[in-house]
Amino acid sequence: MSSKSPSPVNPSNPSASPTADGVADGGAATKTPSAQLPDDTGAFAWLRALGPRGRRAFAGAFGGYALDSYDFFTLPLSMVAIAAYFGLGNGQTGLLTTVTLVVSAIGGAVAGVLADRIGRVKALMITVITYAVFTVLCGFAPNYETLLAFRALQGLGFGGEWAVGAILVAEYATSKHRGRTLGAIQSSWAVGWALAVIVYTLVFETFDESTAWRVMFFTGAMPALLVVYVRRKVKDAPKATEQRKEAGKGSLDSFATIFKPELLRTTLFAVLLSTGVQGGYYTLATWVPTYLKSERELTVVGTGGYLTFLISGAFIGYLTGGYLTDKLGRKRNITLFAFLSAACIVAYTNIPEGANTLVLLLGFPLGFCMSAIFSGFGSFLSELYPTAVRGSGQGFTYNTGRAVGAFFPTLVGFLSESWGVGGALIFGAVGYGLAVLALFGLPETRGRELL
Repeated sequence: MSSKSPSPVNPSNPSASPTADGVADGGAATKTPSAQLPDDTGAFAWLRALGPRGRRAFAGAFGGYALDSYDFFTLPLSMVAIAAYFGLGNGQTGLLTTVTLVVSAIGGAVAGVLADRIGRVKALMITVITYAVFTVLCGFAPNYETLLAFRALQGLGFGGEWAVGAILVAEYATSKHRGRTLGAIQSSWAVGWALAVIVYTLVFETFDESTAWRVMFFTGAMPALLVVYVRRKVKDAPKATEQRKEAGKGSLDSFATIFKPELLRTTLFAVLLSTGVQGGYYTLATWVPTYLKSERELTVVGTGGYLTFLISGAFIGYLTGGYLTDKLGRKRNITLFAFLSAACIVAYTNIPEGANTLVLLLGFPLGFCMSAIFSGFGSFLSELYPTAVRGSGQGFTYNTGRAVGAFFPTLVGFLSESWGVGGALIFGAVGYGLAVLALFGLPETRGRELL
């Protein structure tokens, strides 16, 4: 699928080519003899090509996104207990996720502007501290309304972290390996999800449900340790920093630029793409734990076991999708896995009663497909915008899509009252259809250097 729309990024710009030490698009400018160039082949060529500074940035972004995922999943895993404690219906519990994702649009836009103004690393630290603090405060909530408010504020940091971390690493990565590099960053979401499931199993087996959900939120303080590492070890890519300064320090003007005629089409279609993919994804991420417990009648340990298959598929899907987004192109990768994800949702939610072994087995391809589609997002959105407004563009489009897509879980919550959770989950497949439509308005960016 193709588009003839003009791109704001010049793919032939020679100044954005990889430097001799293998660090591209903003990496270290110090050149080394060709004999010392990193090997450009093999499974981990993308990691070697980052260079020392880039690998430290990768570690910081990987940890930040993993813990972002962990803090997000403290809610879906605890929703049954929270609903029982406060006497909530499915619509109200779904709203807890929706408000997080809606406010994340504001957080993403603000973090994007900050990334263009004060730099990627400083903005990354602010987002991590924000989501950690408000996750912990959720554990102290005395009532539903307070929990809703704290969860909304958690969305400010949650919304900004991925966009800022992805940009930080994208500006170190070579164009040849950018898809795989950002796909590896995306895989940290599955790592954080797995950690959340492990802690959930231990906490809910140790404490009564009325207390366990609070303990889960208290464990959200872990990201504070990451901030120490990021502050001491991680730096913005030098060349990208120079380009940003030459264009003038980012401000609200950088945010307004993404709506100017030359970028407006890109911004609108990128928002639609993000809405579709994330609407489908968060529908599943929010409601599958409840589906397994309420309709499949699994225990805490049983739910954790089934989620292990789902998360294992997700981790491998992120890595595979990262490889394919470099081989097939950004748009073909998203199209392929949009269709496969929709098919998996329909299959997963129509398994007959008593066939729980099939639920277990289908969890792997479901997790694989709905995660592989995300692997190209970091590279694709980074390549759609020039350096001076990359933070604003990526932060806004990704998180506005997440905010609009957030209404999918709420709608599923209300529909589940009459359709059942399993029946309502099929609505998530609609999101993947929107994603495919959005690609008609966006250019292919594989192999494009960053300006």
